[in-house]
Amino acid sequence: MSTVALPVASPTRAARVSPLLWALPPLVVLAGFLIYPLVLVGVQSVTNEDGVTTWEVWRSVLGAGEFHRAIGNTVLIAGAATAGCIVLGTFFAVVLALVPFPGAGAASRAVDTLLAFPSFLIALSFTFLYGAAGVFQLGDFLYSRWCVILAEITFYTPFVMRPALAALTHLPAERLAVAASLGAKPGQVLRRVVLPEIAPAVAAGGALTLLLTLNEFGIVLFIGAKDVITLPMLVHAKGVVTFDYPSACVVAVVEVALSALLYLLYRRIFARKGDRGADLVP
Repeated sequence: MSTVALPVASPTRAARVSPLLWALPPLVVLAGFLIYPLVLVGVQSVTNEDGVTTWEVWRSVLGAGEFHRAIGNTVLIAGAATAGCIVLGTFFAVVLALVPFPGAGAASRAVDTLLAFPSFLIALSFTFLYGAAGVFQLGDFLYSRWCVILAEITFYTPFVMRPALAALTHLPAERLAVAASLGAKPGQVLRRVVLPEIAPAVAAGGALTLLLTLNEFGIVLFIGAKDVITLPMLVHAKGVVTFDYPSACVVAVVEVALSALLYLLYRRIFARKGDRGADLVP
């Protein structure tokens, strides 16, 4: 008895076109609201006031002392604030998750509320605390680089704390009990069991915090630290105060490139390690 092979139905034209149609709207939105403005900024950075394409603006901006101070302040403030957020965020997450005390739930919800606040509110609160008529009159501390770092640590610590808390909820209590039953001291349990478990989440939160602090504008602006010029403040000064748009675009391109470089470096490091923490940062 012979068998007859039935023809396999080929994909219809509609089925082939459908995925492209679904992808087209987000691509158009992405191109219109992100890629096109970035291209305009890049083009403007190599165009002088007469509309002539030249690299003279780049040479002028990159060779200026204010640019060197701005990039130095930006990297220093972002690095110090991120380090402080990692230390405090990890500490608070461990305390809230593993050290039972009355009000732990309320404290956790307060952290969630803090995430919804705009950053300039922290700067305003610091003005009332450390200003000339504030509660703690510390002289010029309010207008120093250290005040900016402290304000950013205050605002961005929850960005490390929340991922760490989420990771601790997946930590089996049996692992802690077994480690304790084997005679491990609390410090050893923390170092060998808890911290390795939450390290990917802490790294992801720290990477996000670093990117956000690199581009922080509101805190520096509202604190009013005149001698603390960062890259976002320099973009504002060039574009809004002096109307030097080509120079502002040069600084903006450098800032975008620095943020993209750090993000790609983070993804590459965790991709090599095969760490799941890399998936926690969008």
